Formats: sequence, C-alpha cells, structure tokens
Amino acid sequence: MANAQEEALHYPLCDKLPAPGKTLEVAPSVRWLRMPLPFALDHINLWLLRDRIDGVEGWTLVDCGVATAATRALWEQVFDGELQGLPVLRVVVTHMHPDHLGLAHWLCERWTTPQRECRLWISATDWNAGRMGSQRDGFDSAGAARFYALHGLVDESALAQVRSRSDYYPSLVPQVPARFRRLMDGMVLRIGGRDWCCIVGYGHAPEHIALHCPDLQVHISGDMVLPRISTNVSVYYLEPEGNPLPLYLGSIAALRALAADTLVLPSHGKPFTGLHTRISQLEQHHEERLTEVMVACREAPQSAAGLLPMMFKRKLDLHQTTFAMGEAIAHLHALEAEARLEATTGTDGVRRFHALL
Repeated sequence: MANAQEEALHYPLCDKLPAPGKTLEVAPSVRWLRMPLPFALDHINLWLLRDRIDGVEGWTLVDCGVATAATRALWEQVFDGELQGLPVLRVVVTHMHPDHLGLAHWLCERWTTPQRECRLWISATDWNAGRMGSQRDGFDSAGAARFYALHGLVDESALAQVRSRSDYYPSLVPQVPARFRRLMDGMVLRIGGRDWCCIVGYGHAPEHIALHCPDLQVHISGDMVLPRISTNVSVYYLEPEGNPLPLYLGSIAALRALAADTLVLPSHGKPFTGLHTRISQLEQHHEERLTEVMVACREAPQSAAGLLPMMFKRKLDLHQTTFAMGEAIAHLHALEAEARLEATTGTDGVRRFHALL
C-alpha cells in the first residue's frame, strides 16, 4: 500500500510494470525492464536507450543485474524479443554494487564482435572497487566482523555468518571487464542523438554516476533517489572513520537544480515525478533519524547496534542487519563530526557515543 509520502509523488505509469523478459517505453527511445534479486529488495530496474555509435544502430544498456542463471536467461529473452534485431553497443553502470555491476562482464563479452568492442562505461573509482571486490580475497570478512563487533554487534551467530561471507561479492560479481571508459561528473554522453549529462553522487557508493537528459527531462537516478525506500548510506569496515551522510545529503540537494517535473527513473520502485518533493522527504527522514539518535545518546551512551531497534522497527535478517549497522554508524559519525557526540571504547571493546550538547 502507498504511504503518505508516496502519495505526494506521481507515477505516470500507475501500477504498470514490465513483464519478465519484456520492456516498457517510459520516454522516447527509453525502455524499462526489471530483473529479480535474491534479497528482500527483490528487483532492480534496468534501462535500454536507443543509440547509434560510429554509424552502427543499436542500444546502450544502463545497469546489469546480478550474475545468476535466472538473470542471464531473462536477458536472453530481452535480446530475442526487445532489441528489434539490433546489437548492444555499450554498457553503462551507475555504480559498483552487485545488482548494478554483476553481469557487466558477461554482457560486454556477449556483445563484443571482431569489428566492435562492447565497452563498459563506469566511474574509475567504482570500476576499481568492483574489480577489487570480485577477487576471491577482495572482501575481508573477518575484518568486517571485527568492525561490527566494535560497534556493538555481539551476537556470535551473526558475526560467524559475516565471517563466512568472504565470497559474497564475487558470487554476484564474478568478473569485471578489464577495460572500461571512464565516466566523470559533468561529462556528456551522446546517446541516440540526445545529450545525457553525468551527475556524480556520493554517500551510497564511492563515485555513483546518474544520467540526466535535459531534452527529455528524464533522470536515471540509480540508487541516489528512490521513491519508496531511503537510499542506504553506510560506513563500511574498509573506511571505518567514514562520514558519508553529509556527502549524500549534499548530493541530493544539488539535484534541485533539475526541473521539478523531471521524470525520475530509479533503480528500485516505479518511475515517478516529484523530484523536489522526494528530496525534501529524504532530507526530513535523515533529520528525524539524527534527532532520534541525539535523544538516545543524551539518555545514555549508545553503540550502533544498540540503536537498531529504535531506528529499524521491523525484524532484520543478516543482510539487512549489516546495512542497518552501516546506516546507524553513518548517523553517529555525522553527529560526531559536528561535535555533538563523542565516542569512547569501553573495556568490553564496544564503541559508544555520548552527547556533548
């Protein structure tokens, strides 16, 4: 059911969704498809843009889905029935998370010919992060478990599961193309005779790239702006002192420069208009979270794990718990950076934050 915030947005296609292996046109020469995900968040939206490169007619793909047999099979249905007999010319990936980058290598290899290489286009930071993560020793699961334990996750069964997930990322992103074309903020891609501007976003991924077409007033937002859920903004063990929340809030605030009636094509949920409204909703959401955290830390020193029942009112599986831990730490670090909280590590080895104001 829609909530009050969703009702403040407009969904031009109403409840219409593309069928598995099929596409829907959402704007001239822009088609929408969905792929399944093996998580509670059960789908990702992907985009086909009609294109022409070096005189060759075809398609640009935006984002890929995870590397599973089911996703490959659905892609083959798309290739057979939705491409009008034309090839895929390039693969654009907004960022390095598995549901976006997972099948990039397979897609690029699938559509490369002796005459033409199907290239991956991605930010350099996310290409490097994806390459590192896809290596079997790229994810230090023991280090991740120690990080969560430091922040109060003491459930040994949960920590054991974290330690066992060393192959999690490469299981979904088994390989990343060895060559890529670098996307940068402000860069303009000419796709199908129209300009698509790259807009960088921080806080969710290292160097997330969204695509905006002023001519169509269409914005492929990736994960930076979602209509139903808030974007995950987390601190990770690889950057344990990270402060991503101000970066994220600054990134979405900058999107107010886009037209208010822009059609937003998100990676999860349905295409919508009401971008400025949604930005305000997300800002309010995080301000409320920060206020809740401050109140709790005034009452008693708090670890990130100790804040989870307050911040997340539903039962969390391990996958969701790790994201929730990252989000709780992100809110604590944002307040610490403003000198509103201070952290100390107790004799039990747990890091707790207490209020200074």
